Amino acid sequence: MKMDFFLWVALPYISFALLIGGMIWRWKTDQYGWTSRSSQIYESKLLRLSSPLFHLGIIFVGLGHVMGLVFPKAMTNALGISEHSYHLVATIGGSVAALMTVLGLIGLLYRRFVIKSVRLSTSRNDVFMYIMLLIAICLGTTATLVNQVFGEAGGYDYRETIGPWFRSIFYFQPDPALMANVPLTFKLHVIAGLLLFAVWPFTRLVHVLSAPIGYPTRPYVVYRSREAATGAAKPARGWKKVDHSSDDYYTGGARPSGA
Repeated sequence: MKMDFFLWVALPYISFALLIGGMIWRWKTDQYGWTSRSSQIYESKLLRLSSPLFHLGIIFVGLGHVMGLVFPKAMTNALGISEHSYHLVATIGGSVAALMTVLGLIGLLYRRFVIKSVRLSTSRNDVFMYIMLLIAICLGTTATLVNQVFGEAGGYDYRETIGPWFRSIFYFQPDPALMANVPLTFKLHVIAGLLLFAVWPFTRLVHVLSAPIGYPTRPYVVYRSREAATGAAKPARGWKKVDHSSDDYYTGGARPSGA
């Protein structure tokens, strides 16, 4: 009973407290470190394939978790979505999203630890983050395959147990009894997810909250040469060195009109 109380009552609050408090602390103390620390400069071919695959997959996985845990069964029933239809869409969509995520993560891990230039730029914190992420994703994929794809007909209805338990946390009335008969694979996945949330603010995963939403509407950056356009000679191509006494050591010779 003490272990059940810790896992299904105390741990969620500890995890979310570290997630929220850690984000605030990280922003106040390490804004310049609030980044994914891109390694594209070291290798780009594998990154162009693996990164979109992983990120799209994990977005769909996240949306699936929101649908299954946040929205109760009564809501989908009221919308006219039968249990069979919901289970079919969740299983097929979840399996595709999981496959995308796993394949993308494999590509990123191969690139991170096999490509020497990328490996040398990898910190211990990065290794720890990848281990936590890998455990959570693998356990989630295993739970889906064992219980939903190859399990009994209809799969395990986590919306009757895990969903209500998850929502009860935010009502400040957590009910650990709901998790008593949940399959072990799902329990391990939930624990791994809570631990991942707990360490989230202290890794490069903070970049998830820094999506460049305003980038498409950002004004153009206009570049102009500092030289007066008085000479009749054709300007030199590229960049040319100027006197160190000027404001900048290098200036543009092509005089672009804008970008």
